[in-house]
Amino acid sequence: MTGRPVPVRLPTLWRYLWSWVVGALLVVWTTLLIVAWYTGHHEAGEITDGQLEAVARLWMSVEPDKTLSIPEPISSSRTRAYVQDVAVLHWVDGQLFTDTHSLANSLGLTQPPAAGFTNRVQSTSSGDVRWRVYAAAGQGDHAADVVAVLMDMDHRVDLGRDMALKLARPALLVLPLVALLLWWALRRGLSPLVRLSRDVAALDGLGGQRLDTAHRFHEFSSTVHAINTLVESLQTQARREREFASDVAHELRTPLAALSLQASAAQREPTPERLAQLEASALRAGHILSQLLELARAQRDGSGREAWKDVSVGYVAAGLIASHAQESFERGHELSLEQPDIPVILHVQPTLLELALRNLIENALRHTPAGTQVVVEVWQTEGEAGVSVSDDGQRADAPSSAQAQVPQGLGLGLRLVERIAEQLGATLQRDTGEAPMTTRFSLRWPR
Repeated sequence: MTGRPVPVRLPTLWRYLWSWVVGALLVVWTTLLIVAWYTGHHEAGEITDGQLEAVARLWMSVEPDKTLSIPEPISSSRTRAYVQDVAVLHWVDGQLFTDTHSLANSLGLTQPPAAGFTNRVQSTSSGDVRWRVYAAAGQGDHAADVVAVLMDMDHRVDLGRDMALKLARPALLVLPLVALLLWWALRRGLSPLVRLSRDVAALDGLGGQRLDTAHRFHEFSSTVHAINTLVESLQTQARREREFASDVAHELRTPLAALSLQASAAQREPTPERLAQLEASALRAGHILSQLLELARAQRDGSGREAWKDVSVGYVAAGLIASHAQESFERGHELSLEQPDIPVILHVQPTLLELALRNLIENALRHTPAGTQVVVEVWQTEGEAGVSVSDDGQRADAPSSAQAQVPQGLGLGLRLVERIAEQLGATLQRDTGEAPMTTRFSLRWPR
């Protein structure tokens, strides 16, 4: 014994959209950090280079002997990122005149460096220290002077990091709020879709209900229209099924009632005539059931498009005429076939086509008087192709005008043909035909 299948839990659209939103926020957050990091360090470099150049120019404008002899040492603390300490080296006529922090020997700056920005590395007991150096030559009275201003590169990196954090921190604080607002917006934005889903779930398609077409959003119009179209199709199909079931019940009621009455009469007086009537009623009921079984089998075998193929309509018609030749002779009918020299080929389900055409032929043979001419005609034009069954039997239910649609209550055989025509993509039409014919049933396919 196999257990009941476990239903698969499908992901919700809300979670799917929310995952994309969170992913987009993470991308934005990462991009913001990268941009802030780059901007902070770039701006820190610009600021510190500007500070070095400003100090160098300022040093040139003062008298060296007026400066402090013992300057404040460079702080190792990084708590004040915007307070950048610098060291100054001053040469006069190539001789080192001032070295504020005794860095010349350890940095190899015993001689004045070239003007501009350079980087130097100082080896210490605690490791290498990188220095940013800006050198400037004096002019006028200070033409023999060269001033170099130095800054610890670690302080410069700290300044860049501090600036990057100050740029990114507000955004990092805002991002959770943005995520919360987006979560709320998604919930609110999807609420109309949730309500539409509830309306569809509560829709009684077979009870004549429709979805309300008055919606606030244009995007729902096509969806609502498609659902209403599907509901109308289902309702039409259900109505046809009910009509078909009514026709089947009506067709079976007569022979079954006759069987009951004739069986009772045969029990009282089993004459050959009553037994023959009982047999005829049983055969009629059996014929109806046989038609239903054939239709069910044809629908089952032709349920897939792979069962459809190119079929010569004339070949199918010729085979049916040959199989009904004996019945036609016994009933006193003249059964013939007319078809063009070029075969008419249709892409259909062969079993359904044969069942429909056989019902039309049997309908003509059984519902017309002896001596009736029955003609099966296969034809095609530029606009359509088809097959028709005509007779000159002057039926009592013949329509008064041409091109009349198949009326209701014409018997189970024609109802079967009408249903088969729908499945084959054809239309069943009834008219008076061309003289001397008085009744014609046609299956028509558009080309």
